[in-house]
Amino acid sequence: MKVSLAVTAMVVVAFAVPLGLVIREMARDRAFAGAEREAAAVAPALSITTDRAQLERVVASAGSGTAMAVHLPASGGERPLDIGRRRTSDEDIAAVRELGRASTSTVPGGSALLQPVALSSGEIAVVEVFVPESAVTNGVGTAWAVLAAVGAALIVGSVAVADRLGVRMVRPAQRLVEGAHELGEGKLGARVPEEGPTELRLAAVAFNSMADQVVQLLANERELAADLSHRLRTPLTVLRLNAASLGDGPAAEQTRAAVEQLEREVDTIIRTARDAKPQTAAAGPGAGCDAAEVVRERMAFWSALAEDEGRKWRVAGADRPVRIPVARADLAAALDALLGNVFRHTSEGTAFAVDVHNGEDAVIVLVSDAGPGITDPEAAMARGRGSGADGSTGLGLDIVRRLAESTGGDVRIGRSVLGGTEVRIWIQLDGRDRSPRRRGHRGSVRRRRTGRGALSFNRSRSLP
Repeated sequence: MKVSLAVTAMVVVAFAVPLGLVIREMARDRAFAGAEREAAAVAPALSITTDRAQLERVVASAGSGTAMAVHLPASGGERPLDIGRRRTSDEDIAAVRELGRASTSTVPGGSALLQPVALSSGEIAVVEVFVPESAVTNGVGTAWAVLAAVGAALIVGSVAVADRLGVRMVRPAQRLVEGAHELGEGKLGARVPEEGPTELRLAAVAFNSMADQVVQLLANERELAADLSHRLRTPLTVLRLNAASLGDGPAAEQTRAAVEQLEREVDTIIRTARDAKPQTAAAGPGAGCDAAEVVRERMAFWSALAEDEGRKWRVAGADRPVRIPVARADLAAALDALLGNVFRHTSEGTAFAVDVHNGEDAVIVLVSDAGPGITDPEAAMARGRGSGADGSTGLGLDIVRRLAESTGGDVRIGRSVLGGTEVRIWIQLDGRDRSPRRRGHRGSVRRRRTGRGALSFNRSRSLP
């Protein structure tokens, strides 16, 4: 719109200014043409007689009042004669007589036309016609006002037309941008109306086709996940039958409980994939879970295996409620992934600890062990790569990372006080900071340590 306004204004100025000057010149020419006609009306009388009385009657009959004067030269010993009001100087009159052609001179209140006329005696008389300034500019102001009104109307009209054309161009582009944002936010039903200029219409067609393909690809992936999960039912059935034949005892009960939980997880995966309702790590306002309760529950599950393998373990900071904006199932899955890595990638008898730190704006969950550690933490965080050990794919750590980043937090891998690996899960409580935090930033969270800074652990299986 600004470009249209500037261009139209330039065009109007380019045409209106020269046209206004032409109008002013035309008004000037019209005024002096009238003066020339008045002077020509007196010329026949001057060629016949030079009698003052007769010339005064001729000048009066011209109807110009005091606007006309006749200047007769001196002849026959008589003095020069001026009839009417004189406004010009003797030099101007003498110059006209000498040159023998009409000229104009500026006088107070306007201009004077000096027209030479030949007398019967051969002398040159000068007819002076006064042209006031008002006659020169008569109608010029009105014409300029009309030009200004026309120019303003052209500018307003061009801006209105440009606005309509701009809306026709911009609105489809805005809809395309809005559709892209909605699709990026996970609204798979976002589509763009296929309208507007040809280029934008083709872009809308391509966008809608891409969105349809994305929906189809996601549907295929969900079906594939459901099919792959369903294939686990057969070995799970065998496990359940074998577990039923184990008889009584703590180990048998734990095995059956693990098989039942595995069946529930598989069923959940299948239902989630079929219903196209992916779980999200971040819970809505007022939702979430008690991190301390989830930690106690999962440690109760893993402590039995730790007992069998002779591992010392410790839970700290889970003795009071710690609310976090994360779904209970997602936090449990993240803890199971980390604790499973401890049991999978460290030797039997290796100690481990889980520590919960509650702050004003964040909650930190630390899972540490006394194992050999991870030599390349960045590679371990890469999905599909893992730590490089047998059976390590990096998928478990990727689950943990996505859970933390969904709240605005992050995940760090470092060396624990136990000598092995420490995985720090930073869970942002208010979700304001959606960017990964810099290493070393801790906000208001303080790590509770004992002794020289090491987390204490013991053999006891009792939970706080």
